[in-house]
Amino acid sequence: MAADDDDCERMTPSRRAVLGAAGALFAWSCMPRFAHAAGARDCRFLLVVLRGAMDGLSAVPPLGDPDYVGLREGIALSRDGADAALPLDGFFGLHPAMPQLARLYAGGQAAIVHASATGYRERSHFDGQDVLESGQGGPGRTESGWLNRLLAALPPGEAVARHGALGVGVVPPLIVRGEAPVLGWAPPRMARAGSDLVQRLGDLYGQRDPGLAQALARAVETETIANRQGMERPRGGGGPDTAEGMRRIAEGAARIVAAEDGPRIAALAFEGWDTHANEGGAKGRLGTLLGGLDGALAAFEEGLKSVWKDTVVMVVTEFGRTARVNGTVGTDHGTGTVAFLVGGAVRGRRVIADWPGLKLSQLHEQRDLRPTTDIRAVAKGVVSDLFGLSGPVLAERVFPGTGALAPMQGLVA
Repeated sequence: MAADDDDCERMTPSRRAVLGAAGALFAWSCMPRFAHAAGARDCRFLLVVLRGAMDGLSAVPPLGDPDYVGLREGIALSRDGADAALPLDGFFGLHPAMPQLARLYAGGQAAIVHASATGYRERSHFDGQDVLESGQGGPGRTESGWLNRLLAALPPGEAVARHGALGVGVVPPLIVRGEAPVLGWAPPRMARAGSDLVQRLGDLYGQRDPGLAQALARAVETETIANRQGMERPRGGGGPDTAEGMRRIAEGAARIVAAEDGPRIAALAFEGWDTHANEGGAKGRLGTLLGGLDGALAAFEEGLKSVWKDTVVMVVTEFGRTARVNGTVGTDHGTGTVAFLVGGAVRGRRVIADWPGLKLSQLHEQRDLRPTTDIRAVAKGVVSDLFGLSGPVLAERVFPGTGALAPMQGLVA
């Protein structure tokens, strides 16, 4: 179908206001409101979207399923030999490009939710990402994201809404758009504006537009936090679909979220997961992407070490890939996939799966991994435990129309 073509449709950037200082400093928001964190924990929650639909059957292969190898001709992973999958629980393995995630899993700081998806069952990137980020049952139903509605639903009180949320990118991701103010940061892709230019812009805005002057000041403050401790790196190359780009984005976001005066919630995205051709098995295009994600997870752990024990990083994608390999040694748009939960607050060392099987009769529409877990139930369970939101608030305001979908229990330690 059309959504499986290589020239898949792309999300059109919002025209929401973006502030730039010589293309290097960005801010759209400020002045976050107050909110209440659950209990005495000062928790952090970071949501990473893998845009393009990650192949969950390769990231976390079901080595114990007798039909796995036959469906994955040319890209199947094995338990033994060179480039074998990393062991998890005896049935599932982990792609060998992810040793850091394997380490975190073995240490009880990572869990994997397999055969998961949103409630969306078509295969359009645009609509799939819309549903994933809006938290709605279908595409095109709202211009706000579920993380923003989560912030707006928190009662007046303590740290979470006082410090607000962070959206990474030159335009705010849908998941953080809405009524609640959000801080924005984008890693510069060109030479940073000099301090003299920034000061002159601040003086100009201060005389003509106090609101814009305040936004610029907040942008400068955010950029300073993101690059503090002498860890700034060269700006050449390194987009959000490269290992260097993923690590650099993760480092900056982690420093902002770890700061005592920084936001407690963040959303960011890594691009390039649409592996229609030359996906590869242990090595290849997908392996390179997974290695980049693995490095980013390690960067989150290092950058958030002061608050890691109270942190959950949730990694999601809009849908999965076909169970069977296509004619170009890749996989097309599918349905079920995996989600990762990583952090010191995760009740880990588990692959959570109601495994549907890979026989033809067990596949969704006889082509895709059939989803048995709704990713909204996972998100509900995490944010309920971290921030103390009740089931009715989650079902009515954060994920509207999901009263019958209970939060998954026991995800947070």
